[in-house]
Amino acid sequence: MTLEQNWDRIRETVSRAAHCALASTDPDGTPTIAPIGTVFLRDDTTGFYFDQYAEALGRNLDRDPRVCLLAVDGRGLFWFRSLLTARFPSPPGVRLYGTAGPRRAATEDELRQVRARVRLPARLPGGKLLWSDFSHVRDINFTDYRPVRYPHMMSHLWQ
Repeated sequence: MTLEQNWDRIRETVSRAAHCALASTDPDGTPTIAPIGTVFLRDDTTGFYFDQYAEALGRNLDRDPRVCLLAVDGRGLFWFRSLLTARFPSPPGVRLYGTAGPRRAATEDELRQVRARVRLPARLPGGKLLWSDFSHVRDINFTDYRPVRYPHMMSHLWQ
């Protein structure tokens, strides 16, 4: 199935990930990964993330905009149930491939989305340091995907 045909399932899988990892390449071609906790997917196989702290990632994307986003369901109960039943009830993760756009100012709607996501943790001392000054995002246009596969436990998924 195509990216478009699986987009709703992909969005659901990414929404269950506590954090995502975004891979890029350094100037010498070395792969590098940055944890990104503020990824949002739209309805149209695009998304965005808040580009506040990952400075090396931003420099890499300005030079080569190709990315791979990895999202894995991080819920402990999901993994416990899956291991207990030897079957995943839903996809455990997904890799999304695409191209990141230039850094730009976040829209009011994007700021509203991130504030809703970090509302409670942002009240804690560490949360205030991490999530109090979001202002810029990068759009990502996704062109392909690959599910995270554990064949013996998920033959019924991602058909």
